[in-house]
Amino acid sequence: MDLTANERRLLGALGTKGRSGIPALAGELGTSEEAALQYARLLAERGLAELLKDSRKIYTLTDEGKEYQEKGLPERQLLESFAGTIPMKELQRNPNAKLGIGWMRKKGWVAIRDGVVAKAGDAPRGPDEAALGSPSPEGEGARMLAARGLLTEREEISFEVALTKAGRDALAEGPGAAGEVGTLTREQITTGSWKGLRLRRYSLETHPKPVIPGKLHPYQRLMNEMREILLDMGFTELYGGIVQSAFWNFDALFQPQDHPAREMQDTFYLDECEGLPGGYERVKAVHENGGGTGSTGWGGKWSAQKAEQCVLRTHTTLLSIQHLAKNPKPPVKAFCIGRVYRREAIDPTHLPEFEQLEGIVMDEGVNFTHLLGYLTEFYHRMGFPGVRFRPGYFPYTEPSVEPEVWVEGLGWVELGGAGIFREEVTRPWGIEHPVLAWGLGVSRVAMLTLGLRDLRQLYRSDLAWIRESPIRRPG
Repeated sequence: MDLTANERRLLGALGTKGRSGIPALAGELGTSEEAALQYARLLAERGLAELLKDSRKIYTLTDEGKEYQEKGLPERQLLESFAGTIPMKELQRNPNAKLGIGWMRKKGWVAIRDGVVAKAGDAPRGPDEAALGSPSPEGEGARMLAARGLLTEREEISFEVALTKAGRDALAEGPGAAGEVGTLTREQITTGSWKGLRLRRYSLETHPKPVIPGKLHPYQRLMNEMREILLDMGFTELYGGIVQSAFWNFDALFQPQDHPAREMQDTFYLDECEGLPGGYERVKAVHENGGGTGSTGWGGKWSAQKAEQCVLRTHTTLLSIQHLAKNPKPPVKAFCIGRVYRREAIDPTHLPEFEQLEGIVMDEGVNFTHLLGYLTEFYHRMGFPGVRFRPGYFPYTEPSVEPEVWVEGLGWVELGGAGIFREEVTRPWGIEHPVLAWGLGVSRVAMLTLGLRDLRQLYRSDLAWIRESPIRRPG
């Protein structure tokens, strides 16, 4: 049989044992596993060998999973923190309450009635807890943990090569492929001596070793695409620091100083302060009595000390009002894509830091319909053909809407908020024209666009996912 040298070498390596794994064959031939697998595929195509594939799922604990392996799942920790019954308000003070209460109810461990949580009998260990304690998690429990982002899943594939009867017969024929030439020299071509050489056969149907080019992370590509779309629509990009005073983060946006979002459990406060900007008295007046806007304000006494506290910014809208304070005259058309920080428990859909996109338009005569038009155009360019709006509420815009896009398989999905800045936000800075404002969570768009179920994958260096992710292009 007319075989190549490499095919015969592989036959020879298999000859003594008849069956072997790819790593062992690669070592015996002094070549790479990829090359040995390619030779084996060629033999299999000729019927001289059988290529046996074995695949199995390998589960590895995430950092969060390792923590729960040591301490127990949050619902188990929460269940063991009280005796028979406990008021819901008291239970909610437990650090595990945010995740644990829902899982306790889902597993039927507790019943909640009239604001009291009561244990519902025994709470046996389920397959998820058994898998969490296993050195090699598998089965239903491993799948449950993977769905919660406590395990990462990868497929491990191995190959074995086994000689067939035809392969043993070919091996008995002897070498037969000696003197094969795979690369011609210049002299062989110019003299014509190549005609008398035994040339190695090439098959156009054989797939070569894949070439993996360098490319941007899919999440970064998506943010770049958003940036290109907005720049193309005539917007200017804004930048700003992640450490801001509570004045710009909250007060300048007419958020009351006793608002729950300003509490320590929702915001990262820093042990430093920043002086108030010029004109802060007008913001103070708006909070206390409306400042001549026709609003009654929030009443009470506004605290400069609270406003001076520094925080890790909880949104990028503060960059919009800072820009407007410096540019109160139209036209203004700007956007920002930046990271923000909030005290969130980590799970597949929540992280303490994520990216947010803000946009503002201020000009003479702009109105609510212009806002809807900008949003529709942006989402269309992002690849969402179906866009609709429903009324919404946000502290610093009125009227407000929540844009929704149609996603095949999910239906209508809310993707941010928008509205016209309230006069209490704009009047202190001498802004006399309407300001259209909108924002969205970039990570949520990324999850929908990239088909992810776990937000944390956007921030991991998963080389396999990055290699397989197609390069998206604007439009």
